[in-house]
Amino acid sequence: MENPNPEQNNQATSYEQTNTPSNKGLTWLIIAVIISAIVIPVYYFLEVEEPKTPEPIVQDIVEPEPVVEPEPIPEPIVEEFVEPEPAPESVVEEVEEPKIQLPMLDDSDSWLKQQLTQLTWRKELLRLVIDEDMVRRLVVFTDNFAQGSLAYDYSPLVKPQNKFSAIEAVNEGEQDSQEQWYWDDSQSRRFSLYVDLMRSFEPERLAQWYVEMKPLIDQAYEELGYPDSDFTDTLQDAIVRVLDMELPKSTVVLERPSVMYRYQDEELESLPDAEKLLLRIGKENLLVIKSFLLEFSDALSRAEENAQ
Repeated sequence: MENPNPEQNNQATSYEQTNTPSNKGLTWLIIAVIISAIVIPVYYFLEVEEPKTPEPIVQDIVEPEPVVEPEPIPEPIVEEFVEPEPAPESVVEEVEEPKIQLPMLDDSDSWLKQQLTQLTWRKELLRLVIDEDMVRRLVVFTDNFAQGSLAYDYSPLVKPQNKFSAIEAVNEGEQDSQEQWYWDDSQSRRFSLYVDLMRSFEPERLAQWYVEMKPLIDQAYEELGYPDSDFTDTLQDAIVRVLDMELPKSTVVLERPSVMYRYQDEELESLPDAEKLLLRIGKENLLVIKSFLLEFSDALSRAEENAQ
């Protein structure tokens, strides 16, 4: 009987061909190759090839900083206070300056002249100084000047060579007019050398020299009749008289009723002789004298204070 389905017959035939002995052997061979391709690499990886050891990672070893323990704070040592013994007072010996050996009053002129040459740099002007009985002259003249009078016979300085003169005023057209003279300002130049001599002394040194020779001055002042008085006070009175002197601002007019001149202004004529001498000295010279005496007075006060 024929198979009504020819496709079934073809499939059966194909299957039979496939399952033939030769075909089965080929199939197992293919399976074996596939298994080998899978197993052999796995075996090689697991058994033959040794696993690679990873290289060690080298890191710098940082040693920790040593811990410095703080030093223990020592306990304060309380020492018993012992009051120190007072140091012995140092004895300061005062060194006394050698005292100047003063000569006797009657023999003091040569010593004074030598001292004056060391005090001034205008030695040529010492010719204006009277070198006879010098200490007594200084004391007597200063004492009189402090009282407003002039003791010309005991002046320590020589008189000016040029005599005083005035400028005569001519009043024309006036009858019975009194003759008048005006002050000649050039007459004050007669005293310029005396002022230059005074300025050649240094006030500090002159004051120190005065203190050194004070015993001779005191002796002469005692002879004059002042045993209990200090001559320095008299000297300061004479200085004050010079400093207080004010010169007139208006022109000085003179009269000549006799040989001697007199001031027409009664206020000027009534001045003491000491002030009249300062008028004749002149304004410019008087200003220089005042400036010097101010410095000398201050220096004298310091020198006497240091000498005590």
